[in-house]
Amino acid sequence: MYLFIFFIVTELLTPVVIRQHFYNKRRVVFYMLCIVHAVMSIWFWILYIEISIYRGAFDSPSHISTLMQMTGIAVAITLPRTIIIILHFIGKLLKHKKNSHINWLTNTGLVIASVAFFIIGGGIIFGRFNVKTDRVEIKIEGLHKDLEGLKIVQISDLHLASFYRHTKVLSEFMERINSLNPDIIINTGDFVSYGWREFDNFDSVLSKAHGKYGKIAIPGNHDFGSYHPDFTETDRRNNVLKINQKIKSSGYSILNNENTIINVENAKIGIIGVITRGRIPNLRHGNIDSLLRELDTVDLKIALSHDPNHFALAIEGKTDIDITLSGHTHGMQMGIMTKNFKWSPAKYLYPHWNGLYVSGKQYHYTNRGLGRIAFPFRIWMPPEITLITLKNEI
Repeated sequence: MYLFIFFIVTELLTPVVIRQHFYNKRRVVFYMLCIVHAVMSIWFWILYIEISIYRGAFDSPSHISTLMQMTGIAVAITLPRTIIIILHFIGKLLKHKKNSHINWLTNTGLVIASVAFFIIGGGIIFGRFNVKTDRVEIKIEGLHKDLEGLKIVQISDLHLASFYRHTKVLSEFMERINSLNPDIIINTGDFVSYGWREFDNFDSVLSKAHGKYGKIAIPGNHDFGSYHPDFTETDRRNNVLKINQKIKSSGYSILNNENTIINVENAKIGIIGVITRGRIPNLRHGNIDSLLRELDTVDLKIALSHDPNHFALAIEGKTDIDITLSGHTHGMQMGIMTKNFKWSPAKYLYPHWNGLYVSGKQYHYTNRGLGRIAFPFRIWMPPEITLITLKNEI
């Protein structure tokens, strides 16, 4: 209700600002801005009404896609409008005796709002599918000679409704994975955002990616239906079963607090899959110690744990796991990514929010994910396919 009132207030005050600032000075600009305002408003309210009258399954991919569109448009429109309104009426308050306003304050608001609009718009139009392949070398002391040069491709956080009406884009991502000639493909969870229906027919697309020695996946906390507003406990249990079926039909072996051994020539890789359940900040993890007991004879141990904070909680310095792979953070879908500098607000919640971290002889990599959640944009935080190549540290 409060958001609705907020939207209405910004809707009504924006044309007031435009009229007071432009009508008597730049009539053409006034009419142009009125048209832009009207078009954006119509677009937003069509989406708002569509969502308000929707009575189907909450986790249908079309509904989740529409929700993301509306939140994206709401941020792209409402944030700039709010900036303009605040600065304009501050200027008007300071000049209320002259029944005027401070022009430069309103102009400043217009400039800031325009920049914000184009940054958010760019993140929606260009940033969301601007996938980057991050190449990482991990050097393991005493690595078995048959694992030298082994290529592991990691993807994570698909949130498949992100690709509704963009199946071709996801298919191109799978082709890019195949072009890397991976030995093993790892997916560290969050195939969906709310429920199993979001998977739709994407399993046929995901099955196009192939690893020489197979594909391994774990579920993320979203895959357990934790965020679905209508699920009962029974619904959540059924959701897990259906998600597992869909993941398997995508060509993955799924590890739900389980381990598996992959034979590479004469070497053995032990892979541990730990489940992550619950909602932020109350995430719950599987017991990793019990999963290590059967892996004493393997040559390399890899843990898959969706939540990167689990590394410090249960793995770092407490186990002999060589490599841990995580996802979950998305890099918060916004930040700064350059060759020499990386920053995201995600770092304040997840110290290991993206990239490779080293602690003694243990390595931890966090993937930024391929999809999106809540907002349809990625602002300077591109989706990621990770290529990890194993090397022997001499």
